[in-house]
Amino acid sequence: MSQLDDAVARYNKSLESGPYSDLAWAEALHEKMEAAGLSSGGRLICPFLRPHFITRRQYDSLVKTGEALIAAIDRTQQMVLSSPGLLSRLELLPAEKMLAQIDPGYQALEVAARLDSHLANGHLHFVQYNADSPTGAGYADALAGLFHDIPPMKEVRKKFNLVRTGSRKHLLQALLKSYKQFGGSKKPNIAIVEFRAQYHSGQSEYELFRDFFRDEGYQVEIVSPEQLEYRNGVLRKGSFEIQLVYRRLGVQEFLIRFDLSHPLVQAYRDRAVCVVNSFRSELAHKKAMFGLLTDENFTARFPTAERKAIREHVPWTRLVAAAKTTYYEKTVDLPEFIAQNRERLALKPNDDYSDLHSYFGWEMDDSGWERALKMAMRSPYVVQERVDPVRSVFPLLSFGHLELREMQVDVHPHAYLGKVQGCSSWLSTGKSGFSTAGGIVPTFILDPK
Repeated sequence: MSQLDDAVARYNKSLESGPYSDLAWAEALHEKMEAAGLSSGGRLICPFLRPHFITRRQYDSLVKTGEALIAAIDRTQQMVLSSPGLLSRLELLPAEKMLAQIDPGYQALEVAARLDSHLANGHLHFVQYNADSPTGAGYADALAGLFHDIPPMKEVRKKFNLVRTGSRKHLLQALLKSYKQFGGSKKPNIAIVEFRAQYHSGQSEYELFRDFFRDEGYQVEIVSPEQLEYRNGVLRKGSFEIQLVYRRLGVQEFLIRFDLSHPLVQAYRDRAVCVVNSFRSELAHKKAMFGLLTDENFTARFPTAERKAIREHVPWTRLVAAAKTTYYEKTVDLPEFIAQNRERLALKPNDDYSDLHSYFGWEMDDSGWERALKMAMRSPYVVQERVDPVRSVFPLLSFGHLELREMQVDVHPHAYLGKVQGCSSWLSTGKSGFSTAGGIVPTFILDPK
């Protein structure tokens, strides 16, 4: 039995028939989550009773491979910014292209980013790069604090050391370093800009960050875009003058509601405010970025470590189009190849903020796949090679009773200024479409004693 299997079995057994089968501690945990505002729409963001465990070797692999991949993405973005031909391969909207041409005033293309990965034993695959307004780190940090001392963790600690993977402090450090590169010389007032400040129940992740930043001594406000004004060279919300914006809204969802005359864009263009992440992050956020990375003709001159990371850990991806392309050095007609290889391919919208759906060929029949392909030919979609999911059994409290449920586990390493520092994990049923049976769990590194 592996270390992970041993830890999971030890934990779950302690709930089923061991010393913690009385679930009063679980009800107390849920009460603490409610008190901390860790809910959305009246539902806990973590309905599960166990954190996700990864080994030190797995975490080190996430760090090493993730940082090599981020370096390759940064290299690709620099090339895209200087090449209209490459830029067209990312399928940006005209306004997104205009925003991408504005220099944000600091070096990093993504100050904060999140990689979505499937991690099992010695296998690691990155299926997506969330670079626009990545989420999860704040919730994971708060949950880790609650899970750290719950009774069943004592059972695991008898044999293993457990290390939290927090990242809030790394985010703040990255924000401040970018602000300093921007030319900021005084202590900045920080605005966390997002859409739903007025319309949520529970405590949003933005509020968790706001409270943390305030505890560190900064003036911070959560601001909706419509509350912003720009006059006399200053971006403000009422009397609150803003020097640093932590942008928690996607570029595409912003452009659905506003145009390029918005005060945030004007102040950004005039270098009157430091915006993190910059609007250039949309380049890497598009799933078509993986289409460039997995095109070996494009990456032939990349450093060996970056090409190795791509080759071994990124699934083959292409922007869907009526064109010929390469599939592992073989030339194929892309639409024909997609049609004939349903069982090993998925079709995904190029941008998560669109209202388009993902289609997984292995869950569909031939006629449904044909309809999905026709849709993908009309809208910006990518086709991506199948990556087998990772599954594990997690306990949860269901109507007062213990339930053990097998869930798909996606591990999300969080990166700041290109360095992986902490991770969260997302549990789901693994089926396409909406399901309430999902949520964030904290991630702990497992070290043998």
